[in-house]
Amino acid sequence: MKSLFLATADAVVVLHLLWIVFLILGALPGRRWAWVKWTHIASLVFSIALQAFSWICPLTHLEVWLRRLGGAQPYEGTFIRHYVEQVVYAEIPRAALFTGTLIVVAFSLWVYFAPKRKI
Repeated sequence: MKSLFLATADAVVVLHLLWIVFLILGALPGRRWAWVKWTHIASLVFSIALQAFSWICPLTHLEVWLRRLGGAQPYEGTFIRHYVEQVVYAEIPRAALFTGTLIVVAFSLWVYFAPKRKI
């Protein structure tokens, strides 16, 4: 049973990574499909709120809970700090992470609202 909890926690990590990719690139399919656009915009607003209020993503809480149920020692802090910083950065200052989020939002808004060009 413990291995089922750990496997589910790993699946949540994959889902979390896909969520981050959607936040970064979701404007591209969102330009074509309205339902993706509005889902993406709502996701960006939620992401900004998470960072502005220093909240931890619900997916992180879910993963940590599943790891505890599986008997593993869960990490402390956020998903990004635990997984991404280990691979890419020694440490990401909170202001830099927020700035990166704003850049993604600006890019998305540009994709959504820039005049469409005919090719």
